[in-house]
Amino acid sequence: MQLSVAAALLACCTAVRAFSDSSPFIVFSTAELTRIGNRHVQLQTINQLVAAAKEVFSTCPTDRYVVVSIPNLHAADVRDASGSRMPNLKRAVSKGNLKSEFSVAEVIGQVATDPLEQYIKTTCKDSTVERVELRHLPSLKEVEKRAEVLADNDHELGKLLDGLNGEEFTVIIVSDPNQFQAYEPQFAEPVHMDLKRSEPLSAFIGQRANNETRDNRPLFEKYQFFTPGIFMGLLALVLILSILAVGLSALSSLQVSYGAFDKEMGPAAQKKNM
Repeated sequence: MQLSVAAALLACCTAVRAFSDSSPFIVFSTAELTRIGNRHVQLQTINQLVAAAKEVFSTCPTDRYVVVSIPNLHAADVRDASGSRMPNLKRAVSKGNLKSEFSVAEVIGQVATDPLEQYIKTTCKDSTVERVELRHLPSLKEVEKRAEVLADNDHELGKLLDGLNGEEFTVIIVSDPNQFQAYEPQFAEPVHMDLKRSEPLSAFIGQRANNETRDNRPLFEKYQFFTPGIFMGLLALVLILSILAVGLSALSSLQVSYGAFDKEMGPAAQKKNM
């Protein structure tokens, strides 16, 4: 029974970590918890969880209830099969005095201890309800610091559970408040950088426009139309045109008489005449 309870509590949190704004919910007790709902559903909304929790505590199974709040607790912190992350919790649930457990690996939404604590006080008026708040766990990115704070919380939790020996109790572990933030893509920063890059160019253009003064000089004083290159090009063009004109006039002055192409004017015709 000891191993089954410990394995069920620590190994049941095996759901895929697909939601960054979710947290685990764990309950273990020295009494038999009846009507605890579907314990195999490891992904539930806060409304489903509250309904199941009220069903569990409606019968007031024990005389003492301890609500433990570990802000930013994640399912990966308690689902380690070796128990190296929270060894005191594993040792506590391995004891033979625990008879039942109820856990959900991923609870979507904010799990608030106040409504649950108030419900137990109202329903079980003769019972003692104690609330324990442990240290806030750092972000998942701060691996070393998070492991250090988690170890301190586990140590305090172990001392608390050791002090409950000989009593009928129910322990509820939640993440309150849950400060996991969903992923939000940020596209505004690159656009802002592009706008900042264009600012110097626009400022330079505006400054240049303000510094410009109107030039009232004549056109031929303001601009140089006949540069040395243009002058040399025009001179070469005149020389080429003059050579072309001389060649065309020479070709047109050539004159050939029509008798030069007469057959009777050849050597044979001269012999015939002789």
